[in-house]
Amino acid sequence: MRHWLLAGFTLLSSQVLANTTLFHNVQGYTPTLQGGLEQFNVLVVKDGKVVKIGDDTLLKQFPEATRHDVMGRTMLPGLIDAHGHVVGLGNNLVELDLRGKRSIEEIGEALRDYSKTFEGDWIIGRGWDQNLWPSQQFGNAQDLDKYLADKPVVLTRVDGHAVWVNTKAMSIAGINAQTAAPAGGEIIHLPDGTPSGVFIDKAEGLIQAHIPAASQPAVAKALHTAGEHLLSLGITATHDAGIDYTTWQVYLQEAKNKTLPLRIYAMLSAADPYLDKMLDAGVVKDPNDYLAIRSVKIYADGALGSRGAALLDSYKDRPGHHGLMLETPEHLQELLRKAFKHGFSANTHAIGDKANRIVLDAYEAEFKKTGGKLLRNRIEHAQIVEPSDIPRFKQLQIIPSMQPVHATSDMHMAEQRLSDKQLAGGYAWQTFLKQGSKVAAGSDFPVELAEPFHGLYSAITRQDSQGLPEQGWRASEVLSREQALRAFTLDAAYAGFQEHKIGSLEQGKWADFIVLDADYFKVPVKAIHDIQVEETWMAGKLVFKRQEQSANSETDAASTAQP
Repeated sequence: MRHWLLAGFTLLSSQVLANTTLFHNVQGYTPTLQGGLEQFNVLVVKDGKVVKIGDDTLLKQFPEATRHDVMGRTMLPGLIDAHGHVVGLGNNLVELDLRGKRSIEEIGEALRDYSKTFEGDWIIGRGWDQNLWPSQQFGNAQDLDKYLADKPVVLTRVDGHAVWVNTKAMSIAGINAQTAAPAGGEIIHLPDGTPSGVFIDKAEGLIQAHIPAASQPAVAKALHTAGEHLLSLGITATHDAGIDYTTWQVYLQEAKNKTLPLRIYAMLSAADPYLDKMLDAGVVKDPNDYLAIRSVKIYADGALGSRGAALLDSYKDRPGHHGLMLETPEHLQELLRKAFKHGFSANTHAIGDKANRIVLDAYEAEFKKTGGKLLRNRIEHAQIVEPSDIPRFKQLQIIPSMQPVHATSDMHMAEQRLSDKQLAGGYAWQTFLKQGSKVAAGSDFPVELAEPFHGLYSAITRQDSQGLPEQGWRASEVLSREQALRAFTLDAAYAGFQEHKIGSLEQGKWADFIVLDADYFKVPVKAIHDIQVEETWMAGKLVFKRQEQSANSETDAASTAQP
């Protein structure tokens, strides 16, 4: 009997090993929960989770494991984008894309070309930035009418904080000279007092309310379009910064069906009319860690590019204008209270120094009344912060959720908009880290490209893609390569309560990792910007492989659905 049991145990052990995959010939790096960076040459995975990392001695410990030769390439944990807009990205990939257009004429021609094959009722586009145009002035409805007048056109600014529409869209929305902007919004007017066709921040809603709402199938299509794109860039998890009720429903169904393409930590939009219903449904924690919904996204102010960011002092290039607060302090506290009482974190958009101060004040006041300080609350962007307010992030345990590429995209515009004094606490990543704050890094896609290595490069250099300025812009705030990687992995995971599940390749965590065409830690710093992801793996299964890369796997490639 004893021999039979021993034989059975031996057989079982062989089966366990046979279900284990050993990735070897790896140049691997991972941050660790204990701090620092660990290098490894072998990764052992079982049931989608990390068993061990180490050197070649692991080859002898797991002799019957399926082996996968990584061919000496670099392996990192799957990257986490801590601030993006998933459905917005998916839509942006198929709608009219105006990013980088250098004039109103370029935009008009793109609009006219797009309209020739467009079959819907409303033409939607995104990506314009008047700071790239010769005049650096907003366009108007007549500028668009020249190219398309018989269909409503709504073009969103690159940062999402302004829309530019044609006369047809304003007519449908009933906009005229008597239309008043809502609190927290601005309607730009022509010299004769008529609306120009540009609506900023909460005034966008005057137009958007008339655009047909997206259906659940349309949202699901955008989700999978975005998911496929993000996986190709090495992003295995993202924080979706403000979802509406329809998206919430789609996410729940996709998680139930195990068809989410990547891991999503979703924030409920505080502006959604169904917020209470979503909060009442409670915190969502998917057992496979593909979906977590446990926070609320609140908007405190606008954006710097549209002069909507709320400032303590006025804009250097628009004297007397201080930007826009989108919520009163009282309503901010009310929203915080509502989130905390349901056990949800509050993640608040604040770009200007005035907005950051008011939001910090609101958190501090509400913590005293309701509690909630331990909920890993965040300020999204935290771009321009009065230096004396930076220590308050640490004191109040507020996580600065920041997007490194914003600094290099904004630097020329920011210097036009702001004085040196206002920029003293601007994009202050290193200052936050030195005081002990964790910086959760992201891209704010589709405001910026979702490319994570652009963000890592910006964090490390504070330079644009051409390597300018040579010493870096306000270079005292640069991050090391290790700090930048941690911000896009383990600290981003921490900001979503997921540091024990993802963000590093440590024992017991999901085996989410990427294989690169270059060594992130060894290539010249300028080459980081152009690193390509060759393979993306989630829970030990291949979910993306670059086409030109030859097949080398001894394991089966999986689809982009959950295991």
